[in-house]
Amino acid sequence: MTQAVVVTGTDTGIGKTVFAAGLAGALGAHYWKPVQAGVDPEGDSETVSRLSSLSPDHILPEAYRLTVPASPHLAARMDGVTIDPAHLALPALGKQRLVVEGAGGVLVPLSESLSMADLFAKWQAPVILCARTGLGTINHSLLSIEALKARGVPMLGVIFIGEPHGENERIVPLLGQVRSLGRLPVIDPLTPGGLARAMRESVDISAIEAVLNAMIEGEP
Repeated sequence: MTQAVVVTGTDTGIGKTVFAAGLAGALGAHYWKPVQAGVDPEGDSETVSRLSSLSPDHILPEAYRLTVPASPHLAARMDGVTIDPAHLALPALGKQRLVVEGAGGVLVPLSESLSMADLFAKWQAPVILCARTGLGTINHSLLSIEALKARGVPMLGVIFIGEPHGENERIVPLLGQVRSLGRLPVIDPLTPGGLARAMRESVDISAIEAVLNAMIEGEP
């Protein structure tokens, strides 16, 4: 059984690719972005390759690499592509670790009948929700958590990204009844070394590893 963890977000552009890069690097995992929408100046796989220090063979090719920076359902339509859920099964990597990054927020549509959250429910891999720390994050985060839980998606926890905000970082895990995995700070300049250091110092990697290890220990 592949030790897979899914990284998603409350919105687009909140830093989940940077977190996914840091997590994949910290775990020595493979990285997979199943649906990429927009590749100018680079796709998320290229960003992760640049920031994670992973070897090229640890960056798996996308199932769909769409050119338009838009919701996947629209980007696929504009590229003349139909996203087939059958092509979005989790890669079989034995007992190796895998970080999967979703596209946009949890309810972003892949088609007119399938959202990212629906796909996560099919996978049943634990999900980490990336959330902003600033104004508006309580509503966005709790709505995202409710949407995931309503579909039976296992929640590993929430990671905050940005400047510190003690109350938001306290109340979201409390009301959402999910584990806080810490806060990834703003990293400037953003370098592989700086990201790796911030992950070690600010993110509860041990909690994530414990969940992944339990997936293997629970096998017959």
